[in-house]
Amino acid sequence: MSQPTFILVRPQMGENIGGAARAMLNFGLDRMRLVAPRDGWPNSRAVALASGAARVLDDAGLHESVADAVADCTHVYATTARPRDLVKPVLTPEQAMAEARAVTAAGGRVGVLFGPERAGLENADIARAQAIVSVPVNPDFFSLNLAQCVLLTAYEWRRQAEPLAGPPEIERAQAIEVEKLGAHFEERLEAAGFFFPPAKAPGMKVALRNMLSRLALTRADVQIFHGMLRQLTRRPPGPDEEA
Repeated sequence: MSQPTFILVRPQMGENIGGAARAMLNFGLDRMRLVAPRDGWPNSRAVALASGAARVLDDAGLHESVADAVADCTHVYATTARPRDLVKPVLTPEQAMAEARAVTAAGGRVGVLFGPERAGLENADIARAQAIVSVPVNPDFFSLNLAQCVLLTAYEWRRQAEPLAGPPEIERAQAIEVEKLGAHFEERLEAAGFFFPPAKAPGMKVALRNMLSRLALTRADVQIFHGMLRQLTRRPPGPDEEA
């Protein structure tokens, strides 16, 4: 399947480039481009931080300008946490990657711009994008590490195709089974003198049934409760008897 290209614009630290590569591969992305990295390329620190994602760095394209890096893209997104004077749609990473999936499915090519660590993208970079991607972070501390921003965006791309697995199929208890369990509870609690004083017993029994219905019990849960109630009222073995 086609995927977006993540473009790191003037990254300043090799460690962050490596961290970005690792974050990308965590979510199945391996198309990286670099625009004028400050410390040159290749970078040994990037390789060290990439861990098992070094192949992302091996295949990374090196470009001198943003214009060159996005030349073959049909849709470009620019990530920034700061308000800008440019009039563009502002999307969350979730919205942007949902749109990006539709674009790539239709044969388009998506590029996502990530700015340098110190100040982020310049307006001249953002002007080449169709939309801004902004994370709703704390307004009093909106600085995101480059690799963190890459990870958030890559996660949303992956999540659009791989929704989180729901709970496994379970066999819910039927109403009649929960009803019988309630009767078993009442029987054992009645014998233990739990429903006291007698005037409050009806309300206590209603509360018990209400609690059981809220639990969304499975058939296995019901059987466990029955077993617990039977065991609690069983006479413990004497010293000369087997347990």
